[in-house]
Amino acid sequence: MATQTAAPTLIGSVQRALRLLEAVASHAEGAPAKQLARETGLPLPTTYHLLRTLTHEGYLLRDKGVFVLGDAAVRLAGGGAVQNRRIKIEDSLARWRDEIGVPIYFACYREGEIELVAVADTPSAPAVEEWADFRETAHAHAIGQCLLSQLDLKTRQDHLDRHPVEAITPYTVRNRRVLLDRLGGLGRMEPLVERQEYALGTVCAAIPITAGSVAATMAISLPLHQEERLLPAIERLRTEIGRLFGSLAFSISI
Repeated sequence: MATQTAAPTLIGSVQRALRLLEAVASHAEGAPAKQLARETGLPLPTTYHLLRTLTHEGYLLRDKGVFVLGDAAVRLAGGGAVQNRRIKIEDSLARWRDEIGVPIYFACYREGEIELVAVADTPSAPAVEEWADFRETAHAHAIGQCLLSQLDLKTRQDHLDRHPVEAITPYTVRNRRVLLDRLGGLGRMEPLVERQEYALGTVCAAIPITAGSVAATMAISLPLHQEERLLPAIERLRTEIGRLFGSLAFSISI
């Protein structure tokens, strides 16, 4: 005997509130309550009640007799845009991972800290394990060094005051002066290469990406015994990134 699928339980007040939000969003200059009631087919008392509730919660704002979207609705919409951009980044990383055959990392410098936004790897080409906090060890890995190299001297010094240079492997840069000399000697778009400074048995390379005031980087990693693949792989990644930026299909403003 076939079982009958139960109809979903719908909450009418939520449906009506969403219809009102959609109606308000369709008017760039806002709309009065009576017009919104007509457009949504809701009784005027119900419309007034929902508009008051949505305004109280910050989803709407009443201005000179008309209702416009409030900060809460804008944040909600913005969150969707951020998620869409993040998905595009993850999709791009996954494609490059498959084409180049190496783990791909994307990170940026935001609000004074290193932020590892996305990583694409595979079981056969795994990413480096974050055994020491990336935010506190920027001096020891290619991602962090590449981001630090893009900062002005004052911001760079401030970061190193908060996260001092400390050896975490025998190959980690020895002190702040040596690190600053290395960063200062880099060419504008030169890849930054790091060998076993963060993780023993691993080599990494990172390339800078700057859009407006945002410092960002793409990086790859390989086992030490495959070091000869590092520079060809990072050059290929640089070429692919250039193509994507050229098509305006990529955004790092997340």
